[in-house]
Amino acid sequence: MPASSQLLHHRLVVGFHGCDRAVGERVLVGRSGLKPSANPYDWLGEGIYFWEHSERRALQWAQEQVGRGRVKDPFVLGAYIHLGQCFDLTDTLLTARLSDFYDDYVQTMEDVGRPLAENKPGHGGGDDLLVRFLDCAVLNLGLRALDEAAGDGGVYFQTVRGVFVEGPPAYPGAAIRTKTHVQICVRDPGSILGFFKPVGYDVPEESAP
Repeated sequence: MPASSQLLHHRLVVGFHGCDRAVGERVLVGRSGLKPSANPYDWLGEGIYFWEHSERRALQWAQEQVGRGRVKDPFVLGAYIHLGQCFDLTDTLLTARLSDFYDDYVQTMEDVGRPLAENKPGHGGGDDLLVRFLDCAVLNLGLRALDEAAGDGGVYFQTVRGVFVEGPPAYPGAAIRTKTHVQICVRDPGSILGFFKPVGYDVPEESAP
């Protein structure tokens, strides 16, 4: 493992979190915090999720949750996030560790006699593997092992960052996908320096693409 000084990302990013208005407004006035997501299919493992520099995508996500009964009044919460020690999936120094994470995961599943998790398409089908059971399991196991090895009761990597190529091609023959985005998963809530309400976050539904 590289020295921690090689992994420090002294970067401040702006993230946007889609949620219900009641949740967002409680966070803004300091009455509660955001709860980490612990779904077994979360793309970057357990943590608090933000769309990096994309309030529109956060709003679209919250609007989609209305139909699933998870959100009543779509809301966007902005946050200033210090990436700190970040497991950045755009950094080959770190992605080289994923094969070790996977090997450890395979061995663990063999030891307990359970099948390996699989990434699967979303409810609408298609080629996008939107339900990331395997990726989530591998990242959770690998990152938790590093937490335990650190031995201080905290998290070794404060944040996880990943670029996800998603959606249909932008035009015939394109390698550019229309829903490609960057997500931030915050494992250490202390990395969130503050929240804000974006100006004009309430994009009229008819104007959303």
